[in-house]
Amino acid sequence: MAIEVSSHTRSGNWRVREWFPDLSEKTLLQLSSFHAELLTFNRAINLISSRTELDADLIHFADAILGSKLVLNDFNGSEIYDFGSGNGLPGVVLATLAPSHRVHLVESDARKVEFLKHVVAKLGLRNVIIHLSRVEDLPADSVDAVVSRGFASIQKSLLLARRSCRVNAKYFHFKGEAWVKEVTDIPSQMCRFWIPMHVADYSLPLGNAKLSLVATKKMA
Repeated sequence: MAIEVSSHTRSGNWRVREWFPDLSEKTLLQLSSFHAELLTFNRAINLISSRTELDADLIHFADAILGSKLVLNDFNGSEIYDFGSGNGLPGVVLATLAPSHRVHLVESDARKVEFLKHVVAKLGLRNVIIHLSRVEDLPADSVDAVVSRGFASIQKSLLLARRSCRVNAKYFHFKGEAWVKEVTDIPSQMCRFWIPMHVADYSLPLGNAKLSLVATKKMA
């Protein structure tokens, strides 16, 4: 499936090099290229809100970088799934930060899958596998670790992941300030199978937004 994209490319701020001087030159160039492709393809398919295009480096990329670093500090495995990958955030960012990890991008929208294939090829990422699939259709007991951002509520995410995640699998949720309510909304019956835990809070380089990484571990 080909995606028609206008030759006009949108521009946005790009301050990731200034905010994350610890990243390698190769990683910075990959992220910059991803940012440019995201804004270009956003004209044809709805990848991010048009209202966030100008500051996508802050709202989307800085969030994905900071949250992914926390995931990599907390998770000892080498294979991670991004459920509802859509625009590639945070899965593609995670793959650039951890080239030794295998990252699976799971997306059910064929047009977004084509975008992900294009970006992965453009960035030369060899550690990414893309699945055109619904989360609930993945093979049973095939997943040990998951990330998702802007996908669904924690409760709904766990419902969709219950078949594919093995016992002891860990699901990392990128959340805003409403994460506490989402956790309290998890039915008690579901808490017999999943234990939620707060991993860490973090802030973006600019502004006062408070973000959190929440994990849920499958117990049975």
